[in-house]
Order: sequence, then structure tokens, then C-alpha cells
Amino acid sequence: MAGPFDNPFGLSALSLPLREQRLKVLASNLANADTPGFQAQDFDFQRALRSAESARAGAPVATPSGGGLAATPTGPVAGPDFRRYISTREGGQGSLDGNTVSAETEHAAFGRAVLEYRASLTFFESRVRGLMTAITGQ
Repeated sequence: MAGPFDNPFGLSALSLPLREQRLKVLASNLANADTPGFQAQDFDFQRALRSAESARAGAPVATPSGGGLAATPTGPVAGPDFRRYISTREGGQGSLDGNTVSAETEHAAFGRAVLEYRASLTFFESRVRGLMTAITGQ
């Protein structure tokens, strides 16, 4: 059974890398706004967070073909494979060259994702400050 000290940072520690990945996907959309044939993508944060929570709780973690945050080599250091949570954004009006990125939609999504990342970071920082206060007694 997991106790309160098994993961003192809670969901904040799980959500920060996932929110960072969403920012990367949205930034890629903006960077490829003029690339012919580029399809706008999005990151399914909720599904990735549920998978990370179940992995943390001790549920079996699926491999990349099954549904978990499996580690894959990405150079000298292995990290989580987030590709499974990236999908093509549906409902976008494509341009004549086949690009489906809408700059207005991407800017709005990126702005919201930045606010969500900052909120998660603030919660994490607050938790660290609370733990430091408990440890030092000040």
C-alpha cells in the first residue's frame, strides 16, 4: 500500500514532463505552419497522465504497443516514449498545399498549455517549499 511519503510530490511530478511534451508538440505545429502537407498534431495529456498514474500505483505498465509510458532509447539516455499520445488533430481546415495548421488555433492552444505548465510548476514548487519547511522547522 502506498503511503503519503512514497511520492511526496503527487501529480505535479507526473504532470510536468507531460505538459512539457504537449508544449513541444504545439511548438512543432507552429514551426511547421508553412510546411506543405504537414498535419497538425496534439498530445493527449489526460490519457498520458492516467497511464503515468497507473504505472506509479503499481499497475502493469504496457509496452509501446499496449498503453504505458515505456522507456525507449533516445540517444545516450533512455526516456519515456510519448509518441503514443500524439495524434493528428481532427477538424482543421486544410490549405491548398495540404497543411492543416491554423496559426490562431495553435497560438491559443500554446498559450493555454503554457498557463497549465506554469500552474503545475507552481504546485510543485509549493510542495517543495512545504517539505523544506517541515524538514528545517522554519
